[in-house]
Amino acid sequence: MRPRRHSYGRGGRSAAAAVLLVLCLCVTGVFLLLLHGSSPPLEPEEGNKEAAASVRRREEALVVQAEVEEAPLPPGNARVAFLFIARNRLPLDLVWDAFFRGDHDGRFSIYVHSRPGFVLTRATTRSRFFYNRQVNNSVQVDWGEASMIEAERILLSHALKDPFNERFVFVSDSCVPLYNFNYTYDYIMSASTSFVDSFADNKQGRYNPRMDPIIPVENWRKGSQWAVLIKKHAEVVVYDDVVLPEFKKHCRRRPLPEFWRDWDKPIPAEAWKAHNCIPDEHYVQTLLAQSGLEEELTRRSVTHSAWDLSSSKDRERRGWHPVTYKVSDATPALVKSIKDIDNIYYETEYRREWCTSNEKPAPCFLFARKFTRGAGLKLLNSSFIAV
Repeated sequence: MRPRRHSYGRGGRSAAAAVLLVLCLCVTGVFLLLLHGSSPPLEPEEGNKEAAASVRRREEALVVQAEVEEAPLPPGNARVAFLFIARNRLPLDLVWDAFFRGDHDGRFSIYVHSRPGFVLTRATTRSRFFYNRQVNNSVQVDWGEASMIEAERILLSHALKDPFNERFVFVSDSCVPLYNFNYTYDYIMSASTSFVDSFADNKQGRYNPRMDPIIPVENWRKGSQWAVLIKKHAEVVVYDDVVLPEFKKHCRRRPLPEFWRDWDKPIPAEAWKAHNCIPDEHYVQTLLAQSGLEEELTRRSVTHSAWDLSSSKDRERRGWHPVTYKVSDATPALVKSIKDIDNIYYETEYRREWCTSNEKPAPCFLFARKFTRGAGLKLLNSSFIAV
């Protein structure tokens, strides 16, 4: 019997051709891949060039951002943190708006402590710089109580979270800048010290002997709360757990008398004894003295307040608070008189502070208070203040 032949008809030849075609395609694909890997990339088509450029820019931006986050900041990028203590709204927001517009390099940040629940929006402020700049854990502040210290510490704790912040300026809601942003920034940043109004308080009635020995009387200081702190001193204030408890325990305000409201009656010679320690006038000064840091301070404030008004017949200008400047007070003569001050004398220490900036004679004050909204706007519109 003959062996049976296998017949390769048309169907068999087609299958063989298909296999051969697949093999050819595979070899061609491998060759092209090798060729592409060893050759420079082809130029994108005209329609895709913009998209490719956009991708490259995003990649470059990510690289630059990573480098900035890892590398130390150049000195010019250090920020001044402005810490506003306000009741509710900021009545002088337009004045500050003009001031902050003078910076084009992002050299400032803003934090506002207002009453709990208050939010800065288009409905509550006229300046975009203040939108949502309120802290979210504010406390109710009462004058002459330790709650003012708490507000300061809250503001500092928020500002210290930003590593770019190098100086911390406490600002009243009735305060105006006297110079433009660049001058103010250079003045503050050129000093390696904090500006803290601080002097020995040897009068009775403020220091509570029960604070001793935790706060000895030789470390007791008085001054304005409107300080400018370097980062080291800001951290000392935020992390203090020794001096603050003593203030809360022993530094309580007595009921304030109402005698000064009757302007036709003389103010008693020892009226200052009518109330006890005012924490915001003593805490930062005493804490830094207690910490052995007074050598690192310029012991004066850069914020001007007018206190010597005992002869005023305006009953609103008498008492425990500095004068409030009204529209009629906002004159070129007033601004010039403040700018012309170049030294401050501290009677209790027989010390005179000659004011300097960058080791050269300079005006003492960068800011002034207390101005009403109308007075501030008059200064701004009349260009009495340089912003």
